[in-house]
Amino acid sequence: MALSICLSTALPSQALDWFPLLLRGVQVLQLSNISDRQEAEIGKQINQELLSGDVRLYRNSEINRYVEQLGRRLAANSDRPNLKYTFQVVDSDSINAFATLGGYVYLHTGLLKAAANEAELASVVAHEIGHIGGKHLIKQMRQKAIDEGLLTAAGLDRSTAVKIGVQLARNLPRSRQMEFDADQRGLKTLTRTGYAQSGMISFMQKLLSSSSQRSVPTFLSTHPATGDRIAALKRAVDNQPSNSNDGLDNNVYQANIRPLLKS
Repeated sequence: MALSICLSTALPSQALDWFPLLLRGVQVLQLSNISDRQEAEIGKQINQELLSGDVRLYRNSEINRYVEQLGRRLAANSDRPNLKYTFQVVDSDSINAFATLGGYVYLHTGLLKAAANEAELASVVAHEIGHIGGKHLIKQMRQKAIDEGLLTAAGLDRSTAVKIGVQLARNLPRSRQMEFDADQRGLKTLTRTGYAQSGMISFMQKLLSSSSQRSVPTFLSTHPATGDRIAALKRAVDNQPSNSNDGLDNNVYQANIRPLLKS
């Protein structure tokens, strides 16, 4: 459908009223085809909102450097290697991880402690990178804006987009389809980077087992359908096997996160 704009003599105040509406309307229309630069800008604002709220970062240079280096290795082998990724450790005992727009990935200290080795930790990071690769949060933002009637003639301004992004990053579970997609993307990234594929399966099995014994880990509440996902991952590994066993040495991993274990 073509969009035509009729120009006629108008008072200055009338012209000024329409201009921001047109700008915001264009922003909304481009949400489903957002550029990497726009995504990074919104992701940065979402990050600022999270850090000014209840997300407290873990301040240990060794742990942060370790996670950053691991994340960058994986990102280089992802579906979107040209994004500027930011990997941050959240000071929280809950077993959780999440990602937002523009390459921002958050890992809770409880998750690092729960992983038995680097391959298991890398599998979670790869999964979150998979969400970024699939642009899942962007799709959820657009759908939520539609569902809540926010896509009006006035458009969706940046502050509203950021607010929705914060809500989705922390609270709303991904759909089954998005979880399966992030798993498959993550498994490919894990394999390309040289990590043992078994790390992804073993960690998910561990979480599934713990959920049957006590309260469900936060990661599972926002990343559903774990049993079906494990079965799908096993099939994927059978179809595309790898001989790499990198990241399976538990002792090496314990040494890498020693500062965290002491705290």
